[in-house]
Amino acid sequence: MSAPDSTPQTAPEIQREIEQTRERLGRTVEELAGKADVKTRAQAKVAEVKARARVTAAEASERVRRNQAVRRDWPLAMVAAGMLVMGAALARRRRTT
Repeated sequence: MSAPDSTPQTAPEIQREIEQTRERLGRTVEELAGKADVKTRAQAKVAEVKARARVTAAEASERVRRNQAVRRDWPLAMVAAGMLVMGAALARRRRTT
């Protein structure tokens, strides 16, 4: 907006200023309407929380799967190591006797 003590404006300048003011006012009204629409804001928040919960659940599930796989592999590794030790002991015993 121009200052009140400026030179008189032409009709096209006044019209352009009116249009700019209408656009700003329209944007402001839309922003206020969005803030006042509690139901839509609540639904958006619920969707956001659900999405975060899904991501967190997927990450936790993946961690559990990895931990279970590691736990399942340990007994197998222990059996294999035991067999190697027994095989080495038997081989050594046969060499000495």
